[in-house]
Amino acid sequence: MKTTGLGILAAMGAATCFSIIDMLFKFLSGDYPLYEVVFIRSVVALAVLLGILMPLEGGFHLIRTSKLKLHLMRSVAVLFANLCFFTGLAIMPLAEAVAIAFATPLVVTLLSVIFLKETVGPWRWGAIAGGFIGILVIMRPGADTFQAAAILPLLGACGYATLHVLTRSAGGTEKAATLSFYPTFGFLVVSSLVGLVLGGGQLATGGESAALDFIFRAWKWPASQDWIYFVGVGLAGSVGGYLVSQAYRLCEATLIAPFEYVAMPLAIVWGVMFFEEWPELPVWIGSGLIIGSGLVSVWRETRRNRAPGRARPRSTG
Repeated sequence: MKTTGLGILAAMGAATCFSIIDMLFKFLSGDYPLYEVVFIRSVVALAVLLGILMPLEGGFHLIRTSKLKLHLMRSVAVLFANLCFFTGLAIMPLAEAVAIAFATPLVVTLLSVIFLKETVGPWRWGAIAGGFIGILVIMRPGADTFQAAAILPLLGACGYATLHVLTRSAGGTEKAATLSFYPTFGFLVVSSLVGLVLGGGQLATGGESAALDFIFRAWKWPASQDWIYFVGVGLAGSVGGYLVSQAYRLCEATLIAPFEYVAMPLAIVWGVMFFEEWPELPVWIGSGLIIGSGLVSVWRETRRNRAPGRARPRSTG
C-alpha cells in the first residue's frame, strides 16, 4: 500500500510538472523553434539529473544498463510524442490540446492489456469507451470547427502511452534516474543535430504553416527576460521525468495513468490566466467524459480483491 501511495503521489507530481512545461512551451512557441526549447530544456534537465537526482539514487554507475534496447525504444517514443504534442500545443488552445492528450491513460490501458498482460474487466473497458467518446466530442471530426491540428496531440498521446508501457515493462530492474536519463539524453542529441543542420531556418515557411515554423524556424538567442521560462522548462522537465518514471516502475500502468488527469484543471487555469483562452462547451463536455472515465478506473482499482502473491491483478469485472 505504501508503494502504491508513493506511485500515485509521483504521478500527480509529474502531471503538475508537465502542466507547467505545457504552459511555458506555449509562452515560448511564438518566438523560438521547438528544437531550441528542447535543447535548452535538456541541458538544464540533465544538469539537475546528474547533479542531484542520480547521486541521491546511488551514483553515476546508474547510467550503465543491460536494457539499452528498451531505453532506445523509450527515447524514440517520447521524442515522437513531444514532436506531435508540442507542435499541436503551439497552434491550439492550451486546454483543448491537453484534453485530447488525455487519451494517454486510455491508450496505456489498451497497450497494457496487449503487451503487459494486465487484466481489464468490463467496467474499465466501458471507461475506455467513454473516454474515447469524450475525445471525439472535443475533436469534433466532420464538423466545420474540426482542426487537423487536433490529430497532433492525439498522436502525442499514443507516443506517451508507449513510453509509459515500456517503462512499466522495465519493472523494478531500473532506477527512476536511469529511466529518466536516457530520454533526456536523447532529446539533447536530436535537438543538437537538428539545430546544427537546420538552425538557419531554411525549412521555415515564413508564416504559411504555423506548425512547420515552430519546428524549423531559425535559432534565436533567448532574450534576457525569457531565460526564466527556459530554465523553468528544464527544471520541471527533470523533476517531472524522474517522478513519472518512478510512478510507472512502482505501480501498474492501469492504476497510475488516471491520476495524470490533475493536469486538466491546471491547463484550464493557465489558459484563462495567461492566454485568455476560455474552453468552449465541447471541451468541457469531452473533458468531463475523459476524467469521469479515469475516475471509474480508479474506483474499480480500489474495489478489486487482490490475491496474495499474485504479480498481476485478477479480472476487474
